[in-house]
Amino acid sequence: MTEKITGAEALVRGLIAEGTDRIFGYPGGYIIPVFDRLYDYTDRITNVLTRHEQGAMHAAQGYARASHRPGVVIVTSGPAATNLITGLSDALMDSTPLVVITGQAPSAMLGTDAFQETDVMGITQPVTKWSYQVRSADKVAWALSHAFHIASTGRPGPVVLDFTKDAQTGLTDAGYEPCHFIRSYIPRPEINMADIKQLAELINKSHRPMILAGQGITIAEAEDAFRTLVEKADIPVGATLLGLSTLPSDHRLFKGMLGMHGNFGPNVNTNRADLIVAIGMRFDDRVTGVTEHYAPQAKIVHIDIDESEFNKNIPVDLRVHADAREAIEALIPLVNKASREEWVATFDRYNADERRLVIEKAAYGTDPDEAPTMGETARLVSEAAGENAILVNDVGQNQMLSARYFRYTSPRSIITSGGLGTMGFGLPAAIGAKMGAPEREVYLFVGDGGIQMTIQELGTIMQYGTAVKIIVLNNNFLGNVRQWQSLFFNERYSQTKLLNPDFKTLCTAYGIESIDVATRAELPEAIRRLVASDKPMLLNVNIREEDMVFPMTPVGAAVDYIMINQTETYNPE
Repeated sequence: MTEKITGAEALVRGLIAEGTDRIFGYPGGYIIPVFDRLYDYTDRITNVLTRHEQGAMHAAQGYARASHRPGVVIVTSGPAATNLITGLSDALMDSTPLVVITGQAPSAMLGTDAFQETDVMGITQPVTKWSYQVRSADKVAWALSHAFHIASTGRPGPVVLDFTKDAQTGLTDAGYEPCHFIRSYIPRPEINMADIKQLAELINKSHRPMILAGQGITIAEAEDAFRTLVEKADIPVGATLLGLSTLPSDHRLFKGMLGMHGNFGPNVNTNRADLIVAIGMRFDDRVTGVTEHYAPQAKIVHIDIDESEFNKNIPVDLRVHADAREAIEALIPLVNKASREEWVATFDRYNADERRLVIEKAAYGTDPDEAPTMGETARLVSEAAGENAILVNDVGQNQMLSARYFRYTSPRSIITSGGLGTMGFGLPAAIGAKMGAPEREVYLFVGDGGIQMTIQELGTIMQYGTAVKIIVLNNNFLGNVRQWQSLFFNERYSQTKLLNPDFKTLCTAYGIESIDVATRAELPEAIRRLVASDKPMLLNVNIREEDMVFPMTPVGAAVDYIMINQTETYNPE
């Protein structure tokens, strides 16, 4: 006789069949049947009770990006579901695979404005890869298997399954079978070798080629093949923010970060290259600057798995619709072994100028009694952390400075909110990253504004003992907005000054050790203690409020128009 089980039981068994070992969530009335079934599977699935549904989303994002597995979130209906929207939007823009399950009113009550009913499908469809409402227990296994397949294949992204109460409590005998195919959904396009041959020809003929490395390389787990390609063809690499760590920071062909706060070399040479090969990135406006003056001397090639990205922001001369690893592996035997020493050396000259004009001021200091800078704090933490650390950061000055001055040796070493720029992302994402990669140390850089957006997740750290190392760059301002107000709005600091709590006292309430740093002299010992600890710890670094992030390409300028301070720009000639 076929076993009859509830839809809630079918859901939990399906999660286990998909290899889910951890979920992030928050219980409530219309999802209690699922949490009741999870109670019997605590030996198979760890249920992480975050302190807010948005925290659950960002924690699942951190988990997914550190572990290369879909993050799973389970919450109830109504306000719980609407609290997911920021995380869904963030995950969609940054291609993070999530399976998100919401409770819902019983099918018979839909449309009656029942308690905590909301139109989850209408709200979430614009910010998900797929949304589906499950109204029958017989549809649970089908929906879940499709959700995992869609979330994790092709260009990854978030999916939402909205489970009515009767779908959870009803009975079904439908067994679970993983989904491997959906008609009309082709997540991995067939590679066109004619395009690959044309690209190889362009590379072999070019004198000043440059590769823009995006997160698509990381998603495709193509780092080894990518390294082989750039070394064989001797092509310098600039990385997007999310593309950092696709090559080690000390690799001779890695020339730095692209974009608004990127490095001199790749930004200047974007407009001097004769060939740009963009891999797994979307030509975001923060990377390109004003598009009318972007890469005027170059033929532009775009390799991407998502066909909708082609020609969306930058017109290209050749589009290669393919998985990044498949495209790179197909390209390797067709490109010539090359030496482009003179071209590569131009990046080094520009970056040497950057070190002299910017980095030595931003990341190195001499007066022991001064407040430390954001840049030197990031540099010193990175040096002490050694290899294999993961950098998680929030959004703002802390994000740009830590991304610039952290050193990357291993893939998947930066987790940040790129496209949406979500303040509050950092703390829960760091918790999820540590749970997704417990063997790696996780260092979170966050501003005093951003941490207060999700500071309740210190309670999650307290409950689970998650050994995240938190560095608060505290200037009592919303620093990035303050920088723009200083540069472009006549120093009219409207609503950016913060009256902050005593973070040390807050940490004491949550049972988390903390250290306050006021001067440069105190910083090395505080960092030593932070790195040596095997427990969660918070380092509150009181930085100068006037500290800014340079270099900077302002909005509306060409990518090679680079401010080096409040009054000067860089002249590469």
